[in-house]
Amino acid sequence: MNASELTLEQVREIGLQSLLRDLGPVGMIRFLQQFELGYGDYTHDRSRWLNDFTVQALAQEIASQRHARTDNT
Repeated sequence: MNASELTLEQVREIGLQSLLRDLGPVGMIRFLQQFELGYGDYTHDRSRWLNDFTVQALAQEIASQRHARTDNT
């Protein structure tokens, strides 16, 4: 089989069959998920999520969690 003579659809189908045969259904899906492009603007969204989050707030949250854990033991 000469891959350069196959249509893109044929290449895709043979590739999926190979993945399924060699990795099984779960492995095939995990492999294909690596190439999901996603959507949105992560940098912009992350900035909005963390806008009011400071190092001091993080330190306070850690201290609060530690304190709560020692109170429950």
